[in-house]
Amino acid sequence: MTSTKPKNSHLEKIAVVRKMRQLSNILDNAIRVPGTSIGIGIDPILGLIPGGGDILGGILSIYIVFQAFKLGVPRETLTRMVSNIALETITGTVPVFGDIFDVAWKSNVKNVEILEAHLNSPVEGKKADQWFIILLLGGLLLLIILISALGIFVLTLIWQALIPYFNS
Repeated sequence: MTSTKPKNSHLEKIAVVRKMRQLSNILDNAIRVPGTSIGIGIDPILGLIPGGGDILGGILSIYIVFQAFKLGVPRETLTRMVSNIALETITGTVPVFGDIFDVAWKSNVKNVEILEAHLNSPVEGKKADQWFIILLLGGLLLLIILISALGIFVLTLIWQALIPYFNS
């Protein structure tokens, strides 16, 4: 028996977007700063863990973009989403400012808003193909790994410079 249900039905899309919204809120807005409307998610907190934290946060961000791809989002929209993550990742390397930017920018929330806007738009773009998403997300993952490796390298240099002061 074959199913007549279309792939990515409207209800399935709503369920995926709801899950992506929940994930983005955990990553970007999980904890409210008392007395303010500012939310801090686990993404900036993970970013404080040298190396691995940025990679884990990046993988979770990539997952949102991958789900958007599966829903048929066009190349231009996927590129905007990846640009949000790349900007947050690169800016996050600047001490203090990067952490403040990470809290304020909220790339995951922005990306879910972009996804919702696309799905609510009557204009259909050309769906991205499999090779495009592999190259796009692979490039983003490579950027995240390189930024993390650079952070570990810098921390190692700082640690090695400070060791003589602790040994005296």
